[in-house]
Amino acid sequence: MQIDFDKMQGLVPAIVQDAANLEVLMVGFMNREAYEKTLATGYVTFYSRTRNTLWTKGETSGNRLRVIDAATDCDRDTVLVKVAVEGDGLVCHTGTRSCFTETLAVPGASR
Repeated sequence: MQIDFDKMQGLVPAIVQDAANLEVLMVGFMNREAYEKTLATGYVTFYSRTRNTLWTKGETSGNRLRVIDAATDCDRDTVLVKVAVEGDGLVCHTGTRSCFTETLAVPGASR
């Protein structure tokens, strides 16, 4: 399966989900090189848009993301990576398990 890196100037969003409980942990971007390194090593590697370089999640914190499964959407321009979290489980750089901790007020939504 080929990923379409052309739609977003060489990048695709990569959604990271815990394979055990399906919690969405984070979203990053991959270029072709980051995608290929992820497949080759079995650990999630992203492309940093601010630093203009590859980075493998957990290389400094120890909270690595080991790939369990991966899929693409119907347009082949987004990657979903199901992972096993290694380390203390704090995936977000703010020290939380997930990057999705900020609740938004949505009129009419029920909780």
